[in-house]
This record gives sequence, C-alpha cells and structure tokens, in this order.
Amino acid sequence: MFLNAEGRGGKRGGARRVFISAVEKKELVMVASPDRNYMSPQEYLEWEERQDIKYEYVNGEVFAMTGGTLPHTTIALNLASALKSHVRGGYCRAFMSDAKVAVSEGMSFHYPDVVVSCDERDRQAIKFLQYPCLIVEVLSPSTEAYDRGAKFKQYRRIQTLKEYVLIDAEKINLDCFRLNKNCIWELYSYEEGNEVYLQSVDFRFPISLVYEDVFLG
Repeated sequence: MFLNAEGRGGKRGGARRVFISAVEKKELVMVASPDRNYMSPQEYLEWEERQDIKYEYVNGEVFAMTGGTLPHTTIALNLASALKSHVRGGYCRAFMSDAKVAVSEGMSFHYPDVVVSCDERDRQAIKFLQYPCLIVEVLSPSTEAYDRGAKFKQYRRIQTLKEYVLIDAEKINLDCFRLNKNCIWELYSYEEGNEVYLQSVDFRFPISLVYEDVFLG
C-alpha cells in the first residue's frame, strides 16, 4: 500500500490520499530482449566482466543497458554531483549509473541512475552495493512503466532502502517514494518552484538544481 502526500500549491503541500499499487504482469517485460539463457547470479557476475557493455540481471535473465539521452544524463549528473557534495566527509557515498546494486541476495542486479549508501557494510564494496538508502531513476517514455512498477517492486526488497526517486526528463517533475515508520511508502510529488527534501540523506534543494543545463522542449 502507498500513501500519496502530493503537495497542493505550496512548497510542502498536505493533501493526502491512499491508493493501492497495481503491478501488472506485463510490466515485467524488459525494454530489451534477453541476450542469453538463464544463468545463476555468480555466472552473471563472471560473464558480465567479459562484456563490453553493462547488463542488468533479473531472475536468471540478462538485459543489455542502453544509453540515455543527453537530458537524462545531465539530470543524473546534476543530482549525483549535489549529493556527492552533500555527503562529503560523512559515512554516506553517492554513485552514478556505473554502480551496480544487488537486490534480494543477488536474485537481481540493477544499475540505478543515482544511488546512495550510508551503510558501513557497503564501505568496502568493490563490485556492487547491497545496502543503499536512496535510489534514483531518471524516466524515459520507454522505461517509465517498468521503473514505476516491476523495478520498484524489486527495489522494495532492499531492507535498507528508505527513498526511491523518479525524475521526469521531459518536464519538471520529481516523485519521491518515502518509507515511513509504519512501513508504508508515501509519495511526495515536486514540481517547478518546489523545494525537494530527501529525508534519507537529510538534503534539501530547489528542484531547479536537477534541471540545470537541461533543455525542455
């Protein structure tokens, strides 16, 4: 269950409504076709090291990662840079899309656009993170349904995850799903002129920071 905490006309609005997430089976279809037959997590990790491009791994299948648009890349870089500066000198570490995240004891591996881990167990990680508190995906028309549905369902298996952020690359809009103390995910939506708050890393910033140098047609 999710609780929508969407703002109404102010920087930190208060109107709320409850809704149930409907994740359909068709959302499990990946953007690309699998490049190999089923393999174990260990086989995937060893196999991917020999490839020229990155692959995500979902329930035994691998999927090639495609390059994003320039606005997509700029948005991710803007937020990652701001987060890197914000957490500098502390226990948290911020990464961009080259950082792989393991989900549910290695049953899935993903490359989020931005990820932050504040867990001591990830401090010595070399190949992938396992305990992130914040995951960010920049949306595209071809991946939005998957990022909001099946991928979010997978990410929710990460016990340390506190916030999941989705950023629109075609208009100024940011959705932050935040896990509250009752283990219910609340949705906070931000639009042009709003101040964004990421509770997992105690970070406030104007939404315009994310869209700096991004042309929106």
